[in-house]
Amino acid sequence: MKLGMLGLPNVGKSTLFNAITNAGAQSANYPFCTIEPNVGMVSVPDERLEKLAEIYSPDKFTPAVIEFVDIAGLVKGASKGEGLGNKFLSNIREVDAIVHVVRCFESDDIIHVEGSIDPARDIETINLELIFSDIEMVQRRLDKATKALKGDKKMQGEVDFLKRLMAHLEKGLPARSIEIEDDLEQDIINTTALLSAKPVIYACNMSEDDFANGIENNKNVNIVKEIAALEKAEILPICAALEAEISGLSDEEKIMFLEELNLERSGLDRMIQKCYSLLGLISYLTAGKPEVRAWTITEGTKAPQAAGKIHSDFERGFIRAEVIAFDDFIACGGNMVTAKEKGLVRSEGKEYVMKDGDIVLFRFNV
Repeated sequence: MKLGMLGLPNVGKSTLFNAITNAGAQSANYPFCTIEPNVGMVSVPDERLEKLAEIYSPDKFTPAVIEFVDIAGLVKGASKGEGLGNKFLSNIREVDAIVHVVRCFESDDIIHVEGSIDPARDIETINLELIFSDIEMVQRRLDKATKALKGDKKMQGEVDFLKRLMAHLEKGLPARSIEIEDDLEQDIINTTALLSAKPVIYACNMSEDDFANGIENNKNVNIVKEIAALEKAEILPICAALEAEISGLSDEEKIMFLEELNLERSGLDRMIQKCYSLLGLISYLTAGKPEVRAWTITEGTKAPQAAGKIHSDFERGFIRAEVIAFDDFIACGGNMVTAKEKGLVRSEGKEYVMKDGDIVLFRFNV
């Protein structure tokens, strides 16, 4: 999974990126501090994987990973090339989802490029740049489809939807908020590489005081929450400054720090959880002495395709999957022999739909 972090300059984007990846991206109080995108890899926390590692003491421990890309701050006119905008927009095309960092804190020390704090305006500025870029993309496809329609009446459905999509974008609405009526329309969205169609998490960057006092009555966060609801986006209240403090702590200190803030999880953990939910992702597990590993798949993936994540030969020569739910395995004391005696290890065929937390051994023959 590849997540792109974007926002206006000086909203705390690179500070948050540094905190969650410990990658050391440059962070400063002026626009375009980030020119080339910084990239950081983050392990996905999974208590189930930790437990399996305790049981097997594996030679290799491999959690799922997420790649975070810190994309330079966009400005008004980016779709027309302002502030090296076209280059930055191309970086966004390569990500699976967007973490849009929105400034929800006041500070006299940190300059805002627009001179004031206004989350709705800031979101609109970024969204419009993505939408302007998408309008050009849709127009090109519409022109091509309209020409093809003269010789192939089957193109009518595509032309009709592209016109509806164009009207939607011209209203300043992102492509992700349009109502999809059938598989054809979904396929058009999927194959047009639209920036504003990408799933979004709005990360509301708050001050330490505001974050500690709770998010329920924070006017800026509530503004973002209303926008997210209309756009089918997620929202994540977070404090980049606190995340920066947490990132430098040991595991024990981190737990104590979070307890003092009445938080069960760090901002990174909550962000990853939101991303998995937003993208419809789950993890299955493989376990043994050689390696304990988590594999990320899309919800609804069948066993042969899940096996293909490990190696194409596993999918091509798939015979069956021996599956046990993680909770059942732990209830048997982490003993596979006991689990088999109790009939909890199932033999599943090609139509089996994988479930989150399945522990799997794939049988195949090539």
